[in-house]
Amino acid sequence: MPTTRLRREPVQRRSAERLARILDACAELLDEIGYDELSTRAVAVRAGVPIGSVYRFFGNKRALAAALAERNLDRYAERVGDRLGTLPEGDWRGVIDAALDEYLRMKRTVPGFSLVDFGHRIPVGAPASGANHQVADRLAPLLAAQTGRADDTGLRRAVLVAVEAADALLGLAFRVRPSGDEEIVTETRELLRAYLARVLD
Repeated sequence: MPTTRLRREPVQRRSAERLARILDACAELLDEIGYDELSTRAVAVRAGVPIGSVYRFFGNKRALAAALAERNLDRYAERVGDRLGTLPEGDWRGVIDAALDEYLRMKRTVPGFSLVDFGHRIPVGAPASGANHQVADRLAPLLAAQTGRADDTGLRRAVLVAVEAADALLGLAFRVRPSGDEEIVTETRELLRAYLARVLD
């Protein structure tokens, strides 16, 4: 998976903590003022760091948002992975439930996630830039490991289709109701299970 290119990678703990504060500030400001009004200066002020610290890592606000999206994806994959330890072997439906549940939890609770999620929302209206491919690349190996099925191109394609479908339907759920329409979420869960049963049962 391609990673965001920071201008400088943090090597010391203090530098890594400063980077985390900058990304936290970016996330909070996205919720408060949106992407259009976001600025590197506002992020620096919110994070309590000199503006030069922001530019040490990021060239502009687009790079900031991209790094936040990458962090979101890493945290999402970790959260889904943590859930899998409680599932019985072969329970691929449990993987789907974990993937949906953790996405919904992040959408409802993680600052900045509603606007940025895994990257394709910024700038608003831009076409997808591979974020769903990256999500599928994280989920396919988890499903393969859970079921003992080969992680091949057929599984990757099916998971990508499922991710694209879920992205569209969950977008609808959150347009219908700001907290996510539960009936549409339920329909999404059933659709994913029915579709993926072809390759996972």
